[in-house]
Amino acid sequence: MLSEVISAAFVALWISSCASTSAEDPYMTRALQLMSETPLIDGHNDLPWQLRTQFNNELNKVDLNTLETTQTNIPKIKKGKLGAQFWSAYVPCESQYKDAVRQTLEQIDVVHRMCQQYPETFMLAISSQDIMEAFRMNKTASLIGVEGGHSLDSSLGTLRTMYQLGVRYLTLTHSCNTPWADNWLVDTGSEPSQHNGLSPFGKQLIVEMNRLGMLIDLAHVTEAVMNQVLNMSEAPVIFSHSSAYSICPHKRNVPDDVLIRVKDKGGIVMVNFYNDYVTCSKTAKISDVADHFDHIKKVGGPGAVGFGGDYDGVKRLPEGLEDVSKVPNVVAELLRRGWSDEEVKAALGNNLLRVLSQAERVRDGLKAKRPDDVPIPFDEVKNPCRTSYGYSNAGAVHSLGTLALALTLALQALITGTVS
Repeated sequence: MLSEVISAAFVALWISSCASTSAEDPYMTRALQLMSETPLIDGHNDLPWQLRTQFNNELNKVDLNTLETTQTNIPKIKKGKLGAQFWSAYVPCESQYKDAVRQTLEQIDVVHRMCQQYPETFMLAISSQDIMEAFRMNKTASLIGVEGGHSLDSSLGTLRTMYQLGVRYLTLTHSCNTPWADNWLVDTGSEPSQHNGLSPFGKQLIVEMNRLGMLIDLAHVTEAVMNQVLNMSEAPVIFSHSSAYSICPHKRNVPDDVLIRVKDKGGIVMVNFYNDYVTCSKTAKISDVADHFDHIKKVGGPGAVGFGGDYDGVKRLPEGLEDVSKVPNVVAELLRRGWSDEEVKAALGNNLLRVLSQAERVRDGLKAKRPDDVPIPFDEVKNPCRTSYGYSNAGAVHSLGTLALALTLALQALITGTVS
């Protein structure tokens, strides 16, 4: 008799479990199907920084197939169906004016070595075409984004060198001002503005990034910088890991007026999963993340949204999104909310592919333009760790170069009907 009762209870539990699974299966099944047709392209992952802090970049001592101290490893990547990833080449603001360039080059090197050490999983990608080729080969396309303009040491030559090494976006600031741009903390009132947005050299940098075909990432800048770049840039811009300010009023998120301009520019906001930016609190759920997707789609249209999880860069993540393997849960939730297949595919990767392709077209249209070799004025970067070689004979040339930039920007403003 007891065995019959236990058996009946087990059957009832199994039926209940199946019913629950069945109710969710259609959305998850469809989510996984869409992710097999369109690459999930995530805008920001800090695994390279974890490799530095945990292993001092000694990749030979690490097995990414078994690593369990990070939110990202190869099994999690496979389960999460990660089609392409912008790996962050990040170094802290404390390195500014010291060894930021060296440390950033080492982070770029780590991404290259990841691709070399695990060729069956990763493929280095430097173009929209590379992303699709890697996807067809069932590999994760590995792109590089430098997080923080302090990594350049205010050098256009360094910017160009990093582009040649595969860097395809630059986050203009991290959480510190550079000698040419203000960071997001200025908008909180905790730091003073140094440039009212971008300095003249900062505007030179935007023009040169357009010429190179490097995406401009506005994830960590002030609203003034956001609007100045949107006025100036010939190519679409990205927010690689930011969310919607109207849902969570944190200054790292994107206000609606800027979001509308991002849409008009053909750009994209890639939703950050960090709880503090999702709910402005320590806890969050998958539904809270989906609220940001919904809002960005409502204000900017389905063409303005993407994924920018910020895995391995944050410690607090929503319940059900604890690591890279859980990202399909967001896709299933969007389908549950009535997103169409085409809207989901746009958010997964088609939007980023469009943005990168357009930046490449702008680059191709500027091929005849020479690289900008006018340096930042020495007085703007003078510090005990910087030498002045070359500056003594360049003052007059620099003045002419600055005048030429001013005239170029003024002409561009007249053509577009905007004022930077």
